[in-house]
Amino acid sequence: MPALDLTATSADLTRTICDIPSVSDDETVLADAIFDAVSALAHLEVYRDGDTIVARTDLGRAQRVVIAGHIDTVPINRNVPTRDVVDAGEPYIWGRGTVDMKAGVAVQLKLAAELVAPRVDITWMWYDHEEVDADRSGLTRLALTRPDLFMGDFAILGEPSNGEVEGGCNGNLRAIVRTHGVRSHSARAWIGENAIHKAAPVLARLAEYRPREIPVEGLVYREGLNAVRITGGVAGNVIPDLCEVEVNYRFAPSRDAAEAENHVREVFAGFDVEIVDLAVGARPGLDAPLAQEFVAAVGAEPRPKYGWTDVARFSALGVPAVNYGPGDPHLAHHDEERVPVAQIEAVERGLRTWLTSR
Repeated sequence: MPALDLTATSADLTRTICDIPSVSDDETVLADAIFDAVSALAHLEVYRDGDTIVARTDLGRAQRVVIAGHIDTVPINRNVPTRDVVDAGEPYIWGRGTVDMKAGVAVQLKLAAELVAPRVDITWMWYDHEEVDADRSGLTRLALTRPDLFMGDFAILGEPSNGEVEGGCNGNLRAIVRTHGVRSHSARAWIGENAIHKAAPVLARLAEYRPREIPVEGLVYREGLNAVRITGGVAGNVIPDLCEVEVNYRFAPSRDAAEAENHVREVFAGFDVEIVDLAVGARPGLDAPLAQEFVAAVGAEPRPKYGWTDVARFSALGVPAVNYGPGDPHLAHHDEERVPVAQIEAVERGLRTWLTSR
């Protein structure tokens, strides 16, 4: 099993942990390495649940911050091991996981080892199965077994944000819109009813849809409603009796679950609609005193997070949370995934300054 050297630079740690494959369902080798590395740190209490590792200071500080990151990645596509590249004169680390989100994890590991006496107590979380269904997430499991570990005054997710602070996140809903017909031989199509043809109005409504831009606590969230998959048909000579259009709705954190579902059903009124996944968003949480101190310390101008992240889990527990990590979100899951070394260093510097300043 590879050993992690927590005295290495955060950039070198990024290279090391990215070179340990940890596609969802295959995180154990990396989880073992993290567990062994942080278990050797006398100033941390360490707890493990499956491939999720939690390490906490217990200094009796008046406030506690939770800093979390997931250790799994989407599948590798000839982009491991990592390599150093230069883009427009700037050094990058290229490879799967560099952006989403092992550079953030590396920064967290580096600081967990070195911040023996931070100004707040810190709960560090490294968890599995973020890139798959939410019910398989290490945080879902941990919330059932140790909900007390989520408690804090503020939380930071190391999701890629270009080294900027992204407050809250949009909600995420997936629905299946179905049209029904009658099967027949395609040579006698007039005897049947073509379910795929009946889906044309569904696609028309999507094409005509204009997403809202919603201000929430000073940040403007852009919504989106899009078809992401369409299926139908049973054979090349059969008129199909079923067509399914999978729709993804990204909605502002001002909407709750019921409002999001009602909106989708209104858009597709008259059609068979099944909601198959729904996760509410998170408000920015930037009005919390610790959040304001954090933003000032890192010198950032907060932006909205358009994608869903696990900040929503903390927000639902009443813990304000933001996204702050190295890497361009546009390159997450991309085959040319790469992170600027300067951003890794800047995020480490920002967190260190905030967590140690009095």
